Amino acid sequence: MFRIVTFNANGVRSALTKGFFNWFQAQNADVLCIQELKAQEKDIPAEVAGLPGYQAFFHCAEKKGYSGTAIFTKHTPLSVSYNIGIEEHGAEGRTITLEYEDFYLVCVYTPNAQNELARIDHRMEWDDAFRD
Repeated sequence: MFRIVTFNANGVRSALTKGFFNWFQAQNADVLCIQELKAQEKDIPAEVAGLPGYQAFFHCAEKKGYSGTAIFTKHTPLSVSYNIGIEEHGAEGRTITLEYEDFYLVCVYTPNAQNELARIDHRMEWDDAFRD
């Protein structure tokens, strides 16, 4: 059995200044899923990118300071996939899927429809693609 923990970072660099690393160490997790990295892979601090004992998988948004997901795992997956199969949705770095022998682990950061539903069409399209 895996102990799986998830965390919305609202910016991984900011989370580090607010005690993220201490919090994470206290979790004793086999797997950590992070949403809303708000960083490119090259900009992720070394203390996060190289967590001892974990393999790291990142799916960063093309737009700097936006979205992004990561999974840290102590257990090597059978396969890793990114996106939900539709190119236009991949640019935001919203999903990572790890396949294990008995289950699939999906780290997802769902798009927000925004104020006054300005992005509702995008959200509905994303929801349909994710379900498929």
